[in-house]
Amino acid sequence: MAKTVLFVVTGADYWTLADGTKHPTGFWAEELVAPYRAFTAAGHDVVVATPGGVVPTVDQGSLSAGANGGQEQADALRAELAGIGALAAPLKLADVDLADYDAVFYPGGHGPMEDLAVDADSGRLLIAALESGKPLGVVCHGPAALLAAVRPDGTSPFAGRRLTGFTNAEETQAGLADRAKWLLQDRLVQLGADFQEGTPWAPHVVTDANLVTGQNPASSVPLAAELLSRLG
Repeated sequence: MAKTVLFVVTGADYWTLADGTKHPTGFWAEELVAPYRAFTAAGHDVVVATPGGVVPTVDQGSLSAGANGGQEQADALRAELAGIGALAAPLKLADVDLADYDAVFYPGGHGPMEDLAVDADSGRLLIAALESGKPLGVVCHGPAALLAAVRPDGTSPFAGRRLTGFTNAEETQAGLADRAKWLLQDRLVQLGADFQEGTPWAPHVVTDANLVTGQNPASSVPLAAELLSRLG
């Protein structure tokens, strides 16, 4: 039986660095395309939502030959991305009703560091999804969105949870750690999460009840497989 999966995608097309520079970014193509491919191939429907319903921007770096093991793979990814019609008309995140979806997925890219990290609508959705028991998948820089999930008493529902995300080591190797206002791993540790760090750039998926997190782009395929197994 077909299920419906909500993709919550960043609407940001830049990431503000510590010196005020706006670093061009958006969502990371592999982290959206590979799970989309997996869910739709299994017969499920995918709906996209962004803050304000803006059409999301792909990080051009994620479409480069270097990021995809060669130009042929990069061209194939770009073509596949162009075929995802749901990206052209996303829902407004504020209008989303969790009851309409069987699972929720957050791809990464540096964009979530800019908008989803402080988006109250996304924060409320994450709390509801976590409490619902529905599969909740978050990959790479997507866990920046967890920072906006704050209960009325000021606590985080993700405190004490086993999870992962893009690590300080990976941000350093990517060349942006010393220019960032803050690092994702640091902030997740500060909110009380039990951060599980794997080998840089290698697939690493961590599960905790219905929460499934992936460390980096290489983790998007195994994360999607885990969510699919939970959808049944």
